[in-house]
Amino acid sequence: MKTYFQRMGQSLMLPIATLPAAAILVGLGNYLPKAWILSRFMINGGDVVLNNLALLFAVGLAIGMSANKDGAAAIAGVVAYLVPTTMLSPTNPIGLTNLLNVKASSLNDAFKYVDQNVLVGICAGLIAAALYNRFHEVKLPMALSFFSGKRLVPIIAAFVMLFFTAAMYFVWPLVYGAMVAFATSISKLGFVGAALYGFFNRLLIPTGLHHALNSVFWFNVAGINDIGNFWASKGVKGVTGMYEAGFFPIMMFGLPAGAYAIYRNALPENKKETGSLMLAGAFASFFTGVTEPLEFSFMFVAWPLYVLHAIFMGLSLGFAALMHWTASFSFSGGLVDYLLSFRMPLANKPYMLLVQGLVMAAIYYFGFDFAIKKFDLKTPGREKVAVAETAGTAMVAADATDDKFMRQAKQIYAAIGGHDNISVISNCTTRLRLQLKDTGKVDQPAVKAAGVPGLNILDVHNIHIVIGTEVQFVAEALQSLFAGKVAMTASDAVEPTTSTAEVADSASETSQVPLTTVFEAPATGRLMPISDVADETFSQKLLGDGYAVEPTTPEIVAPVSGEVTSIFPTKHALGLKTASGLEILLHMGINTVEMNGTPFTLHVAKGDQIAAGTAVATVDLDAIRAAGKATTMMVVITNMAQVHNLTLNTSQTVTAGEIIGAAE
Repeated sequence: MKTYFQRMGQSLMLPIATLPAAAILVGLGNYLPKAWILSRFMINGGDVVLNNLALLFAVGLAIGMSANKDGAAAIAGVVAYLVPTTMLSPTNPIGLTNLLNVKASSLNDAFKYVDQNVLVGICAGLIAAALYNRFHEVKLPMALSFFSGKRLVPIIAAFVMLFFTAAMYFVWPLVYGAMVAFATSISKLGFVGAALYGFFNRLLIPTGLHHALNSVFWFNVAGINDIGNFWASKGVKGVTGMYEAGFFPIMMFGLPAGAYAIYRNALPENKKETGSLMLAGAFASFFTGVTEPLEFSFMFVAWPLYVLHAIFMGLSLGFAALMHWTASFSFSGGLVDYLLSFRMPLANKPYMLLVQGLVMAAIYYFGFDFAIKKFDLKTPGREKVAVAETAGTAMVAADATDDKFMRQAKQIYAAIGGHDNISVISNCTTRLRLQLKDTGKVDQPAVKAAGVPGLNILDVHNIHIVIGTEVQFVAEALQSLFAGKVAMTASDAVEPTTSTAEVADSASETSQVPLTTVFEAPATGRLMPISDVADETFSQKLLGDGYAVEPTTPEIVAPVSGEVTSIFPTKHALGLKTASGLEILLHMGINTVEMNGTPFTLHVAKGDQIAAGTAVATVDLDAIRAAGKATTMMVVITNMAQVHNLTLNTSQTVTAGEIIGAAE
């Protein structure tokens, strides 16, 4: 699960990277006189991106979470997004409310902003990626062969999202209604209510429910109408505007200071890229109040920091309301709206919001700085990379047609051992993230000679290579070399300069000792030795030694990296073979062979090369228990004669993909 959310965070970086451009357009447009056509033209252009953030998330996640980042997954993501947002829109003539001739205003209110609901976009992207990974290699009968493989995925996505739409139609109005009722109740609590509103306003942004919350306080849903009354000068001075004033200190001072803390905590080799992202986001936040570029840069990859941000927002709104300092906005809480509302009749001591802003800047900077360091939060630029000096010369001669990215990729490809040593190629914003069969085969000087700023060997299978902001192009070149199974010539081939033992000894402390094959937990739950399994065949080690996990979640992952050599017809067991020759049996449940595959949904096929921690199956644990069988997930080494030493952790609670031991 941890690996899954890490991949999710990486996938979101692509759509997030579009936000600074949108924010700058909106900011510059607001700076120009409103009477100018150019002003509205630029603002509208930026709003196109901001108002379609959910769609961008759907596409970004569909691509990033798919097995090989194929365009078919992106198309499936678009389809998965369009079906619910179109069918649930109250203004669309083909929408469900119109088809069912439903006139309830509560339904119209609930689905008014469905096309901007980031939660729908995230669900659409994740569902599309899961469908792609499951069905992109399905072969249909000859008569339907045109729709086989990748073409099948968007079709299935459309059907699946119809069920999702039907569920949303009944569930979402209840959630929306509960949020409106909640907002109405806290509006009666004075400055405490303002603080609670500020906290939940930020916390609900990923779900889109902040629209429901805002409508209660800003508009005339429950009689508050804070924005309308302020600009119409119909309220009480020092009270009207209390649900807006506290935004200004955060957006103009607090968040930019938080962005500076993120920049200061970035590693030296990442400061340039991180600084560019943070500067653009801070400018947008200060000038216009557009906070998405900053918030989404850490919302998912460092969610505890976002919770802290929500707490600070509540603190700011509550304090401004307590002191009766008021101001208002028509767009958002940035400098432009602050200046426009400064001399409004109901503005009460708005200059004190600047003083409060300076205090919030200090709170944000030191609060973010402390949290990032204390909990080692992976904010942008924080991923550890070992910086090394470049040395030597290129080992691979480039073809005349190669660009600089392909030349660099060829050098790296040879230095890490070529096709036979590569399991998975992926990348984030600045680094290649490679899963190898054995990082001990990496020629580190040769990698550095490719002109990379640095590399970091995490364990026996994982390595990060720093490229920079152009990493995407190097990763694509590396993917093409891997897909083409390009062989290395004698001059290309590299001999390992360090043994597996040396690599493991210098890697992450989770490896502890120099071992050949690292084992991971196949599921989240309680780890136990194989001797504790409630089946004598396994507990007496008749099949071999190993370990087991009593699972609490349905996701099952590969315990080792290697090839899927066999899949039992009843889907309850998989055979894996590692690069070192170990043969591993992953047995899901006890006596589950009798269930004929019913509880198991497999995500791999025979012959697949997979990395440790890759999702291999989803298991219906309740169905297994209902059948009176045990859900124990067992990992057994069936050719123990090849194992010289097996080291495993003792009983404890583990998460899927957590390293728990190794064999040599």
